Amino acid sequence: MNARSLAYILLSAILFGISPPIAKILVKEIPPVALAGFLYLGAFLGLFLFWAAKRSLGAERKIYLRKKDIPWLGGAIIAGGVLAPILLMKGLSLISGFATSLLLNLESIATALIAFMIFREHTGKRFWAALLSMSIGGVLLTWDSSLGQFNVLGSLLVVLAMFFWGLDNNLTSMISDRDPIFIAMSKGLAGGLISLGIAASLGISLSLSGTIIIALLFGAFSYGLSLVLFIMALQGLGAARAAAFFSLAPFVGAAVSVLILGEWIGWVMLPATLLMIAGALLMVSESHAHEHHHARVVHEHYHRHDDGHHTHEHSEGVEGYHIHAHVHEEVIHTHPHCPDTHHRHFH
Repeated sequence: MNARSLAYILLSAILFGISPPIAKILVKEIPPVALAGFLYLGAFLGLFLFWAAKRSLGAERKIYLRKKDIPWLGGAIIAGGVLAPILLMKGLSLISGFATSLLLNLESIATALIAFMIFREHTGKRFWAALLSMSIGGVLLTWDSSLGQFNVLGSLLVVLAMFFWGLDNNLTSMISDRDPIFIAMSKGLAGGLISLGIAASLGISLSLSGTIIIALLFGAFSYGLSLVLFIMALQGLGAARAAAFFSLAPFVGAAVSVLILGEWIGWVMLPATLLMIAGALLMVSESHAHEHHHARVVHEHYHRHDDGHHTHEHSEGVEGYHIHAHVHEEVIHTHPHCPDTHHRHFH
């Protein structure tokens, strides 16, 4: 296993995992709508600096966006760049950082459920078992030990945030062969400006302060840098292994919430944590394989040569992800696969 890529994905998971407990502190001073805007604007600034640095070093040309991509990106921005972060920050103001961190696991469930219901993607027994396990764990996480009762509203807002991020993931998958950094920058800039515009229309003060600068910096690292590291890890680990290691993020957040915030949500902490772990393990261990047909196609997208579908040769050797027009000859074969760019067939 590529040690550098493993370090990238673990650091990415840690940076994203600490976001709920740190945001829990920030949301006490910055209203949820404004905080969501500053976090995403900070993510844009961090990604922009990374993108600009790569361009200055002569990074190869990538596909940005075409006209037909705009509706997919627009939907992803509204769902994942505006609605989801606002709902998450509002929910975080009502429930613990520990509970919010574990509920982040539901994003993978929401992504798969939307893919199954709308895009007709395959879901196996492990998915449904994971859905049941995480749903029960999610109900337990609504427990508010300070009141001795279940806080349904806060958890419902977080669950809705996971739904919209799941929708965002499905919409983004339709343009996943474009430059991921450019897509993420677009989401960060548009999502941040729209959220801050909403905050201004609600009369929320947006004057620069030390706390807002911290929010921008935190967004640059916990959202922006985390995404960059995740993309870099993909090159050495592949999507399945990267996702498996990244599932560590919610549990990092839960641990940080206990250590920094001193949160203890009562008797439900242990069973809820175990159920969420079980659900995460079921999700990342699901495998799908059957005989399927690939028609001949000529297209251009971001790809690498160790995925079993890009066997064309280059005049000079290439490593990692790169982009150029290439041909896929017609083939019928069987292998484990995910609903990626080359496997969006119906079942």
